[in-house]
Amino acid sequence: MASRKICLALGFLAFLWAEFGAQNQEEELQCRLMGKFNLTGYVDAKNHSLIIAGLFPIHSRTIPVDESILEPVSPICEGFNFRGFRWMKTMIHTIKEINERKDILPNHTLGYQIFDSCYTITKAMESALVFLTGQEEFKPNFRNSTGSILAALVGSGGSSLSVAASRILGLYYLPQVGYTSSCSILSDKFQFPSYLRVIPSDKIQSEAMVNLIKHFGWVWVGAIAADDDYGKYGVKTFKEEMETANLCVAFSETIPKVYSNEKMKKAVDAVKGSTARVVVLFTSDIDLSPFVLEMIHHNITDRTWIASEAWITSALIAKPEYFPYFGGSIGFAVPRAVIPGLKEFLYDIHPSKDPNDVLTIEFWQTAFNCTWPNSSVPYNVDHRVNMTGKEDRLYDMSDQLCTGEERLEDLKNTYLDISQLRITNNVKQAVYAIAYALDRLSRCQEGRGPYSPNNTCAYIPTFELWQLMYYMKEISFEMHDGKRMVLDENGDVFNGHYDILNWQLDDNGEISFVPVGKFNFKSTTKFELIIPNNSSIFWNTESSKLPHSVCTDVCPPGTRKGVRQGQPICCFDCIPCADGYVSEKPGQRECDPCGEDDWSNAQKNKCVPKEVEFLAYEEALGFTLVILSIFGALVVLAVIVVYVIHRHTPLVKANDRELSFLIQMSLVITLLSSMLFIGKPLNWSCMARQTTLALGFCLCLSSILGKTISLFFAYRISVSKTRLTSMHPVIRKLIVLTCVLGEIGVCSAYLVLEPPRVYKNIEPQNVKIIFECNEGSIEFLCSIFGFDVLLALLCFLTTFVARQLPDNYYEGKCITFGMLVFFIVWISFVPAYLSTKGKFKVAVEIFAILASSYGLLGCIFLPKCFIILLRPKRNTEETVGGRIPTVDRSIQLTSASVSSELNNTAVSTVLDD
Repeated sequence: MASRKICLALGFLAFLWAEFGAQNQEEELQCRLMGKFNLTGYVDAKNHSLIIAGLFPIHSRTIPVDESILEPVSPICEGFNFRGFRWMKTMIHTIKEINERKDILPNHTLGYQIFDSCYTITKAMESALVFLTGQEEFKPNFRNSTGSILAALVGSGGSSLSVAASRILGLYYLPQVGYTSSCSILSDKFQFPSYLRVIPSDKIQSEAMVNLIKHFGWVWVGAIAADDDYGKYGVKTFKEEMETANLCVAFSETIPKVYSNEKMKKAVDAVKGSTARVVVLFTSDIDLSPFVLEMIHHNITDRTWIASEAWITSALIAKPEYFPYFGGSIGFAVPRAVIPGLKEFLYDIHPSKDPNDVLTIEFWQTAFNCTWPNSSVPYNVDHRVNMTGKEDRLYDMSDQLCTGEERLEDLKNTYLDISQLRITNNVKQAVYAIAYALDRLSRCQEGRGPYSPNNTCAYIPTFELWQLMYYMKEISFEMHDGKRMVLDENGDVFNGHYDILNWQLDDNGEISFVPVGKFNFKSTTKFELIIPNNSSIFWNTESSKLPHSVCTDVCPPGTRKGVRQGQPICCFDCIPCADGYVSEKPGQRECDPCGEDDWSNAQKNKCVPKEVEFLAYEEALGFTLVILSIFGALVVLAVIVVYVIHRHTPLVKANDRELSFLIQMSLVITLLSSMLFIGKPLNWSCMARQTTLALGFCLCLSSILGKTISLFFAYRISVSKTRLTSMHPVIRKLIVLTCVLGEIGVCSAYLVLEPPRVYKNIEPQNVKIIFECNEGSIEFLCSIFGFDVLLALLCFLTTFVARQLPDNYYEGKCITFGMLVFFIVWISFVPAYLSTKGKFKVAVEIFAILASSYGLLGCIFLPKCFIILLRPKRNTEETVGGRIPTVDRSIQLTSASVSSELNNTAVSTVLDD
């Protein structure tokens, strides 16, 4: 037992020794703060159960740190920002308003801890760390650095600041509600799980800008952005929307956060050298201020600026002296609101109320251009880089002391201007969003809570941050102005609108923000741009009219866009449309082809019906051919009349007068058939023209063949030593009948099997529609006219052989010449026909018909008519059938004498009917 007690005592001593050593080692390794962040702001945490943090850009920059100091130094802020100071005061006013209400957090009150972000990332990061851990204790006191529980943060007053702070606060899931950070990347819940905002995302604002640009017909727009997350992501989204809308960004430059003469010169030169007369400025008013001075320094006017919500209503930029350069700016602003009681709260400020309130003292000194007595707060400290690139260090302490009697009513600055409470109203909404979420959390009933397991609730002040985020994501509440605030799953504003403002000068010479329209959005895809009256907008151009901002003017109708290699699609050449293509609307990418029955007009901006071409009766050529056809037919009829009147004369009776009448009738048919080729082709005329012509020539040539065969036999009888039998007249009629019936059979088969049809000849790039006949079967057509050619060839051969037959009047030679004319005409016709098109092709064929018909008429009948009418004494039996004295009578015999010697009936057979 004793040994057991000794063992226990030794063990206890060993345990105490180990614990004592561990404590000493922990105390030796403990981290201690070597300094404090240089932060200014306001804290009211006593007697409050919850704290809401705030980050506001009360200053616009920090004083550059001496680079020779090796240890980390927290920089000092400079450049008092009245606008940011008003935002901060609005948060305090809203928290006091909520604490006075009985319907929100009735059993709890809210305190605040607010720091100045100085509009720099470093200060935002310092403030975020202090919010989480504080900087008073050796050990971090998470969420309890003021003595009360930190619930959420309002801020940080700029997209880059919110991105930086949220990367730290998001690790602990601390709710952060932005009031002016619109950068689209903050919608990414994977990177920023606890960030929410009461201002629309820049994705919606970029869509609004593109809709505005399209509304005014601009296609060539420049872009200037701040060199931070707000500017870079804003312009990136804007470019994507512009590309989707087939619009072009002429240039894209950045304004440096820290003045750089080289970068600023590049941005100025881009604006100065570009043909774009419209420029989008995606930047805050603080970052834009140096760029505005550069525009004034270079006297760049005649530009229209599209403003983002971050500077459209900023008094820092909207100064009357800037109006010649930035007047007429048009941009988007969050909705304006009236906040009851805010004006009185803003006026309730004086340095004497709290000697330690350095921000109020600095506000007073800056606003009234004086120095507060016994104060170490510097006046108008400015370390900005000037326009030449050299650094100015100014510590201008005013010689005039502040009396404390200065009147705020006499001031004209942004702090007291409550006419454009837009971002200020967002601050109020952000505070109320947190308050309503906490109120819902506090009203949870056990067993009906949203948390697993068992539907538990969270309680103030012991709740976890993720438990409050549950309520923040489903926030929906009605503001004092009756408008409802709803956030979607990404913590973005679900619906709302932008006011479209235009900078104009009022009667007092001050810049006023005139509403000229609205941009409504109900989601990220449903948008509506409303600009009821363009004439109400002031344009700061030389003509005071809507600016014209294009790389290349819209191609007029009749031309198309031609791409310029290596250049944006908005820069192009206007290329005239090809024949048969048109562009009826301005700016078409491609010319549209006309229909097969249409053609482009001379301006290539409209399709007009094609000119219909055919050999018409009304035109000179058609009328001339009709006259020639009718005249030829009348001549043939006159010949027929002569033949009928003198039908009993020897000359008419010679060599079968019935065949002569058939030839005359066929010539009438062929001459009149040429009229079927004139006029607009129809199916019946196409079928009739070729068959009528073929039958007419067949009748003519077969009748001539009957005559030539008779002459051929007469010649053979005259030269033969043996007695030959002459051809009976019936045989000649049978030859004609056989040939004509054969031609009729082929023509009938042609018309039944593959008849000709009307054909609209619409060749590519042809300005005319040529109405012509599609001849159907070429084989049938060749057969028909091939038979006529065969008859013509037989006629020629037989007459050529019998051309020496002696007669005082012998028609063998006349027929020979007639057939020569026939062949010459049609041989010449073939190449001429194949080398022409349209109506001239038809005219060539008609000319060939008329020429061959006139040739046959003139060679065969005109000599006989000449004798019948003008030399009737030669029209006797003796002259026609008598002998002609010759040197060799044995050879040169008339056909009558030859027939007499052979056969008394031969004369009548050869010569007479």
